[in-house]
Amino acid sequence: MKLRKIKSNFKKKIVRAMAMMVILSSVVVFTSACIGGGQDSTKVLNVYNVGDYIDESLISEFEEETGIDVQYSTYDTNEMMYQKVKSGSTKYDLVFPSDYMVQKMSREGLLKKINYNNIPNFKYIDKSFLNPKYDPTNEYSVPYMWGTLGIVYNKKMVKEKVDSWDILWDEKYSRNILMFDSVRDTMGIALKKLGYSMNSVDKDQINAAKNLLIKQKPLVLAYVNDDGKDRMIAEEAALGVFYSGDFPLMKEENDNLEYVIPKTGSNKWTDAICIPQTADNEDWAEAFINFLCDPKVNARNTQYIGYSTPISEGRKLLPDELKNNKTMYPDKVLLDKSEAFLDIQKVIKEYDKAWIELKSY
Repeated sequence: MKLRKIKSNFKKKIVRAMAMMVILSSVVVFTSACIGGGQDSTKVLNVYNVGDYIDESLISEFEEETGIDVQYSTYDTNEMMYQKVKSGSTKYDLVFPSDYMVQKMSREGLLKKINYNNIPNFKYIDKSFLNPKYDPTNEYSVPYMWGTLGIVYNKKMVKEKVDSWDILWDEKYSRNILMFDSVRDTMGIALKKLGYSMNSVDKDQINAAKNLLIKQKPLVLAYVNDDGKDRMIAEEAALGVFYSGDFPLMKEENDNLEYVIPKTGSNKWTDAICIPQTADNEDWAEAFINFLCDPKVNARNTQYIGYSTPISEGRKLLPDELKNNKTMYPDKVLLDKSEAFLDIQKVIKEYDKAWIELKSY
């Protein structure tokens, strides 16, 4: 996931259809109580997020309602954010790491525990997102957005049923397959195909996944990142691996494309909101988290970003074509077979070594 990389440049995929709304009075009351109300230029909240991963009009509304000046900056990947926070060169009050990075940063003492008394809107988080493996006690993170990893295929070029990772190794699609240029995603798919966990720490299993990918390599047209979407839309390939959140725009551009999660499951990733240990303004940070968890605010933000929301009340406010979309909100049976990427620090060098061998083969 970045190892699945967070998509560095989310395109503005969906034109907002929802009208601008006044922030709920409960948010105003809450933030006024925490902050004392009124404009105060000394109140600065430093937010560090992935590029184009928030409707920035919401930041302006939050500033107007609370008097807090939000200093907003962006990064491309989890690893870039991690290094910046770890160095302590800038004191960020909020960051947006992925699941495995939440686990890594909390383990290393880089995150503060969150005071949920300051986040009453946390009650809107769907129960299925509580106590995840990467934050089992729900002390360090609040879910922000989520999605899955799956196969996009062109139904003009692929006539058979697509429900297994095996199709990515089918020789009939030689030089017609796109794979991610990403260690965890691509190694995870190979591990899943072999019946292993995507978080395997077994060196023999990691080696077996590498060998499976080496066997597949002659069939692969290219290992891609964001460029893969355009290539798939242009019908340069028959099928490839993509994130669920990228698919709606791809479908708009080419109606022959379909998205599927293999029946054995996949990666269900979650991006979260956290407070770094070096933060100076926890109360304001928690006020901003609470604001983003308001269902109406969340619905606007979700529609702008184009990914799936963990806030069930926010989902209800989305247009029918979004809230009932099986790509964005798959059946529970598939999600139960899927897993989040976890921090595999003990064997990450084994993954990196396997990846280098694959790419140099």
